[in-house]
Amino acid sequence: MKAIAIERFGEAGGLAVVEKATPDPAPSQVLIETEAIGVGGVDAVIRRGTLGSAFPLGMVPGSEVAGVVTAVGADGDPSWLGRRVWAFTGTSGGYAEQAVAEVQDVTALPGGLTSTDAVALGSAATVARLALDHAHLAPGESVLVRGAAGSIGIAAVELAARSGAAAVAVTASSEPRGSRLLSLGATHVLDRDGAGAPGAPGSFDVVIDIVGGPAVPLFLDRLAPNGRLVLVGAVAGYPPADFGQTLLRSFQESRSFATFSLASVPIARRNAVRAALFDDAVQGTLTPVVHEILPLDRAADAHRAMDDGSVFGRIVLVP
Repeated sequence: MKAIAIERFGEAGGLAVVEKATPDPAPSQVLIETEAIGVGGVDAVIRRGTLGSAFPLGMVPGSEVAGVVTAVGADGDPSWLGRRVWAFTGTSGGYAEQAVAEVQDVTALPGGLTSTDAVALGSAATVARLALDHAHLAPGESVLVRGAAGSIGIAAVELAARSGAAAVAVTASSEPRGSRLLSLGATHVLDRDGAGAPGAPGSFDVVIDIVGGPAVPLFLDRLAPNGRLVLVGAVAGYPPADFGQTLLRSFQESRSFATFSLASVPIARRNAVRAALFDDAVQGTLTPVVHEILPLDRAADAHRAMDDGSVFGRIVLVP
């Protein structure tokens, strides 16, 4: 089968088209003929080599696919055969014509949802929904989504608006991107530092931060009393080592900082949330935003777009 491997860490040109043997599903796995493959921020971080030796050269990146189950493992349920599914493949294996996944990480797709739309939403919208829950967002509160032009951010904007937030502010790098976010439920567009919108709240009850990096203290300072910042990504790197001093300086305002990962959520809950979000998309109450669909052998081009910050939504690869 055709696959994409990381032959050199660093620039996107280190991704190469290779031939691999079709994987055999382990007893607890299924084999999926991929129809769509999501290109996520974590794929780019792994490809850059910033996560160290945990990821070896020659690995096939990709964690999110959709397609048809063509085989089940020895302990598998044969009723999965022939079904269209979304699947989490772990941190590797997705950029390929065939991929294996643990059956517990597979969600059946409802009729009316394309494989492309499934990978635009499957991980991202689930992270957004559960991150807002982790932040204990309540109706009438204000939300700031930092890094809102990515697939997690877009879903967070829509879901926060749908949850009854009084204001949903976003950071955006350009006016066109801000306008698209306004059409998806945002009420105010701020610049990358969280400033620049007349009429926007001066502080926020909840900040969903998908970016991380050195500017985290700026956004901690945008929290209202009892406000909660939830970090769900770190595409800009780790916060500064002393970022906690920002919280301590505002001790009497009882602000808080948390991280959030789907890995901390029981599998049954994340699967149920994901299935409900897929149904929402079919009903038209949640929007899958696909930036571009590219053939699998142009994975390096997809990563170049991720690196230059031009992506709005999700890039999808198709075999």
